[in-house]
Amino acid sequence: MEEKEEGRAVNGVVVVDECWWWAAASAAQLGWGISTFRKGYAGDSRLMPFKAFAVASLFVGAAASAAVASLRASGLRSVEDMKALGTNIRTELGLRPRARDK
Repeated sequence: MEEKEEGRAVNGVVVVDECWWWAAASAAQLGWGISTFRKGYAGDSRLMPFKAFAVASLFVGAAASAAVASLRASGLRSVEDMKALGTNIRTELGLRPRARDK
């Protein structure tokens, strides 16, 4: 069974990073949210809360998609990777390791 590594040639086949899908989704949601927000609301006033919730959901979804894209692009795949990154940052700043509760 072949092991897939993103962005590298594996057994002669180039595997493309998939983080651009997340970035495209984020840009699309953000654009849709901005256009919907700028268009305003014309219609029955009873549906205004639904429209506000829909626009807010587009902005939250865009932020979530952008966050996933940045994590995937940076190579962070698990919580252990994030812990190691935090430890490396603290070490580079010259800070002592945090005390662990036992």
